[in-house]
Amino acid sequence: MGLAGRGCPGAARALLLLLPLLPAAAVPPGRGRAAGPPEDVDECAQGLDDCHADALCQNTLASYKCSCRPGYQGEGRQCQDIDECENELNGGCVHDCLNIPGNYRCTCFDGFMLAQDGHNCLDVDECLENNGGCQHTCVNAMGSYECRCKEGFFLSDNQHTCIHRSEEGLSCMNKDHGCSHICKEAPRGSVACECRPGFELAKNQRDCILTCNHGNGGCQHSCEDTAGGPECSCHPHYRMHADGRSCLEREDTALEMAESNATSVADGDKRVKRRLLMETCAVNNGGCDRTCKDTSTGVHCSCPIGFTLQLDGKTCKDIDECQTHNGGCDHFCKNTVGSFDCSCKKGFKLLTDEKSCQDVDECSLDRTCDHSCINHPGTFACACNQGYTLYGFTHCGDTNECSANNGGCQQICVNTVGGYECQCHPGYKLHWNKKDCVEVKGLLPASVSPHVSLHCGKSGGGDRCFLRCHSGIHLSSGLQEAYSVTCGSSPLRNKQQKSNDSAFGDVATVRTSVTFKLNEGKCSLKKAELFPEGLRPAPPEKHSSVKESFRYANLTCSSGKQVPGAPGRPSAPKEMFITVEFELETNQKEVTASCDLSCIVKRTEKRLRKAIRTLRKAAHREQFHLHLSGLDLDVAKKPPRTSERRAEPCGVGQGHAENQCVSCRAGTYYDGAQERCIFCPNGTFQNEEGQITCEPCPRPENPGALKTPEAWNVSECGGLCQPGEYSADGFAPCQLCALGTFQPEPGRTSCFPCGGGLPTKHQGATSFQDCETRVQCSPGHFYNTTTHRCIRCPAGTYQPEFGKNNCVSCPGNTTTDFDGSTNITQCKNRRCGGELGDFTGYIESPNYPGNYPANTECTWTINPPPKRRILIVVPEIFLPIEDDCGDYLVMRKTSSSNSVTTYETCQTYERPIAFTSRSKKLWIQFKSNEGNSARGFQVPYVTYDEDYQELIEDIVRDGRLYASENHQEILKDKKLIKALFDVLAHPQNYFKYTAQESREMFPRSFIRLLRSKVSRFLRPYK
Repeated sequence: MGLAGRGCPGAARALLLLLPLLPAAAVPPGRGRAAGPPEDVDECAQGLDDCHADALCQNTLASYKCSCRPGYQGEGRQCQDIDECENELNGGCVHDCLNIPGNYRCTCFDGFMLAQDGHNCLDVDECLENNGGCQHTCVNAMGSYECRCKEGFFLSDNQHTCIHRSEEGLSCMNKDHGCSHICKEAPRGSVACECRPGFELAKNQRDCILTCNHGNGGCQHSCEDTAGGPECSCHPHYRMHADGRSCLEREDTALEMAESNATSVADGDKRVKRRLLMETCAVNNGGCDRTCKDTSTGVHCSCPIGFTLQLDGKTCKDIDECQTHNGGCDHFCKNTVGSFDCSCKKGFKLLTDEKSCQDVDECSLDRTCDHSCINHPGTFACACNQGYTLYGFTHCGDTNECSANNGGCQQICVNTVGGYECQCHPGYKLHWNKKDCVEVKGLLPASVSPHVSLHCGKSGGGDRCFLRCHSGIHLSSGLQEAYSVTCGSSPLRNKQQKSNDSAFGDVATVRTSVTFKLNEGKCSLKKAELFPEGLRPAPPEKHSSVKESFRYANLTCSSGKQVPGAPGRPSAPKEMFITVEFELETNQKEVTASCDLSCIVKRTEKRLRKAIRTLRKAAHREQFHLHLSGLDLDVAKKPPRTSERRAEPCGVGQGHAENQCVSCRAGTYYDGAQERCIFCPNGTFQNEEGQITCEPCPRPENPGALKTPEAWNVSECGGLCQPGEYSADGFAPCQLCALGTFQPEPGRTSCFPCGGGLPTKHQGATSFQDCETRVQCSPGHFYNTTTHRCIRCPAGTYQPEFGKNNCVSCPGNTTTDFDGSTNITQCKNRRCGGELGDFTGYIESPNYPGNYPANTECTWTINPPPKRRILIVVPEIFLPIEDDCGDYLVMRKTSSSNSVTTYETCQTYERPIAFTSRSKKLWIQFKSNEGNSARGFQVPYVTYDEDYQELIEDIVRDGRLYASENHQEILKDKKLIKALFDVLAHPQNYFKYTAQESREMFPRSFIRLLRSKVSRFLRPYK
């Protein structure tokens, strides 16, 4: 209704509410409505008014009224924002006043924070948090802070870390160089002084004069540069403190505010009348705490953004935004006066909206893990390939399986990279379990049935060759670009011999290898389309140009480099290399009176050379095929013409899953006839992915008694002797290990003795810990069964368990600092890390991010190309905290202790720091003493054009770069630093990133900081 609006007095409102209740029946029909008042139309509710968008519409009888909202001025149909900052009081703000539609906000200069009243600015004591980032001493000042060094040190160019002083020489390293702030080496051995940002060099070219650009000149409110230095003044509502820098609230202002806020019940009615008749914003700001506006009903008080008006209608109180929906922050919310800040948990980064947190995908970064990386929310985990052990959190080293219980081998254990193998003494052969050795009864067989055969025959004017694998098939991968197929077994490889032919008694083994290079095409181990309906008649024996049988064959296909195409044309397909190795055996049975064994070998070699020539021709004609498990396969395939291209099928050993080609998993094999992965049948197993056959279980004579299909390990075959048991073949019936012996693995033919005459607590023991030793050895020790004493694990080994009889070798090239190690984390790589490039690179402590080893020393040299300078970022560094600086990192011009030093530290420093090198090249040294170890560091660097020297130094020396937690996280974000360095090293790469990408990378506050620096740097050229 008309007067039921906000400005309607209570009595009138009640009257109007009663009007609709008057009984229409009491008025004579036909006349009543004409005699009464006309029916009111609510123009405001129906949108028929012409009030401004920033005005309030108030319905009245037969009309409406427009009035501008608080913070706007005008007659209602036209409203304009009131710029509260455009007055002599600056909106009441002592520093900056920011006008916003309908309101305003006070902000403070860097080094200050907004007071509770939302207008005054108070000094921030930066030294309270992390010592201001100072290495030694932090001294707070109005609007800023200063780092100072202990006796014998001086402040480095980065204004936070300290460097040892030299007692001799005339360089900047000398304690008497005379520069107030920064000393630079000048030609002919002299020095030149520079000042930190916000200071000006004095006329004597040594001292530095403070200006209003640094910490507001030390003034709390206003600062003006004069010939004598900064001159401070206060806001009109404040007076100057005796120190000439601080400002205090005026007593008369405080008294007026107190009087205006004092109320009593006795004069309450008088104040209401006075407010309507006399109160005005011209007198004492109308009693308002913040903004005052004169209205027809008296003064109207309002508060800036981030504050709320209290019940007295005058006072403003800070809003704690964190109390409502956590301020919109994903993780942590910290309330500040008039605003709030969001931050994220470790492992997350704050997005550019400065509220949302996003998981940092460490796995997307270079060098995160040696092998596999698994990202988790807020963290990540590294994993190593089989046969490797994780150390230093991210690195993988070869596992020496032979160091623990001889790898489980009964006789000889040989460690290999990524694996190991058991071997037997002469007169023994390896058992099916690949660990036990069984005695060879009688002589070796005169001939061994062939595992591989090669048949070549004439077809279509040339030779077509088929390499058939009959047994012992192993496919190394199902990849389409590279693969390796092994057939049969190689006695030469088992004995690790490299000669082309070897004789074992009456048997001679001949080995040959050939590599074919194809200029185009790609490795394609896929089903061959040889004849219609897939029918391929076997070549008649009489038409075979080559017919050979082999004990072992290995075929490898790999792609080489891309062959460049002609200009304007796409590059040709990659080169291919097909390598085939053959081994065959000749024996005494082939010897005749006219040809001894040596003669037979020569004849065999000649025959093989002919076979190789035929095979080479067939390969170049794409007529070389593999026959595996009843399936004919192409070895390689030339790319089809563009018009003939179609969707390619999956490679052999792969099946379709969700429109993708995936390798057949362990426990299955690829069936060529069905062209899919199927379970291994009863009596077989397969423990690898992507295979085309299943291996027979060790007891094929009774497959029905074996375990169900899908056996993925020999232990799945069923009937194996369990740990603590043994039998002649490793299968049931089994016997328990006798007293004094143990067996930790299934399917074994014997048990290991405890040694030293030690008994076990019971039969069927499964580990050495069941042996009744005379003493119980703690971790870091092993039990010596000869002396019956506990011996400390030697350096390079460790033992995490109680009561063991061995120590485990450290993986790869790692070792331990001392003997008696108890954990793999004590295995450390001593190699000094890093990559030193002309434009970008990094250095890192040995074993990073694991602890670096004790008693180590590393040196690096960064020597950039001409006319380039070095920028370094130390995101964080972890060194033991001690007085004598046993572990330290130093960066200087040369190895001489008197040369110009850029950076030096011997303590943990979790706050990031960036700095430019004081010399054109850097010699860097890291050293640890014999008793210390810590996480260390990874320090990236970039070289940039020396024309940007002034700009880069202006940025890295500005304390605002490190003051904000969000800015600190940028300097620790490897992905962002890489992007920044990429542009610094090669400015043209700036155009790789769109403006949107740049905004999404960095917080707005960081972009504002850089923009102001770049604008000032480029101003002379505008």
